[in-house]
Amino acid sequence: MTTDKSNLLNQLRIDRADVPQAEGVAFWWWIVGGGAAFLILLGAWFFLSGSSGIPVRAATAKAAVAAGTGNSAGAASMLDASGYVVARRQATVSFKVTGKVLEVPIEEGQYVEKDQVMARLDDSNARATMDFAKAQVQQAEAALNAAKLAFENAKPIFERNTELLKRGVISQTAFDNSKSSFDAVESSLRVSTKSLEVSRANLAMAQRNADDTIVRAPFPGVVTVKAAQPGEMVSPISAGGGFTRTGVGTIVDMDSLEVEVDVSENFISRVHANQPATIKLNAYPDWSIAGEIIAVIPTADRAKATVKVRVGFKERDARILPQMGARVAFLSAAAPNATGSVAAAPGVIVPIDAVQGTGETGVVFVIRGDKVERRAVKLGGRSADGQTILSGVSAGDRVAVGDTTKLTDGAEVHIE
Repeated sequence: MTTDKSNLLNQLRIDRADVPQAEGVAFWWWIVGGGAAFLILLGAWFFLSGSSGIPVRAATAKAAVAAGTGNSAGAASMLDASGYVVARRQATVSFKVTGKVLEVPIEEGQYVEKDQVMARLDDSNARATMDFAKAQVQQAEAALNAAKLAFENAKPIFERNTELLKRGVISQTAFDNSKSSFDAVESSLRVSTKSLEVSRANLAMAQRNADDTIVRAPFPGVVTVKAAQPGEMVSPISAGGGFTRTGVGTIVDMDSLEVEVDVSENFISRVHANQPATIKLNAYPDWSIAGEIIAVIPTADRAKATVKVRVGFKERDARILPQMGARVAFLSAAAPNATGSVAAAPGVIVPIDAVQGTGETGVVFVIRGDKVERRAVKLGGRSADGQTILSGVSAGDRVAVGDTTKLTDGAEVHIE
């Protein structure tokens, strides 16, 4: 039994001498080779990632696209500015006198004609004053008629006494008494005439005060604000506070709408009167409206370093409303070429952070291989698409983008 167990254990034993030594050596060579390859690849990666040169990002200059519609076709945007739609003619109407509002026959959005009634005050006191003035006029007219009658009666008597004095029929004393009576009658006539004029002036004043209880539209327009209601007190001299209104409503002449924008002093030389422009409202970003510069206001805001520019609409539309945000592209008409067609818009567009400098000139760095070349360029306007460069860079050139303050002419770079 013991011998059988020993035979079985001997059969399960592995004889190391029978395993070939070459297989173990090859296995270790594979491990060493794989590690070496890994180290070589790792070293190459560190070498390439740590290559010399300033890291930059690159962007390609794109040709500027001609912009504009209508009369501005074939014109290029030289400058962009934002502003608001404003009404050149707008008025908040109010009464000239203090009183209680009786009627306000207007509503927001209503169109009113010139001299149309917008509100009425309680005019009972004004009417009473006017009736009193009319009575004074009638009284003055009656007094004047009596004075005229007395003058007409006294005049022939005075003339007859004058003739009798010349003939020596009456004494000088009698003539003097007659002349005094005539002078008094004549003076009374003059006083009565002036009294009638005063009474009529008082009546005109009372009539004016009565008219002032009615406020009318000073020009045709649309009511944008209704500020007063019947029963409220209004006063043009109210100092604010309390419950006294100062105005009745606001009307806007929609035909006087225009855009006011602030242009930086650095670019104001590119803007002039009658220059074409394209207007886009923030509410309708896909709608381009033809415009034209009305005037450049000849004063600057030193706090903002800007100059105000007025831009008019060449077309009217009910969608254009006061106080809407707007963006204006000032255009420069492109000259036709020899074939009569309009040339492409001048310049190229690059990212804004690829340019150093403001105003009319700047600097960009053009990538040539693994180095950069410093270029002085002439700048155009800025827009949402980027910075327009009028000269110095061609379409297709690659420019460095980002923090270019570390770059110099001929500096070695690598593209991130």
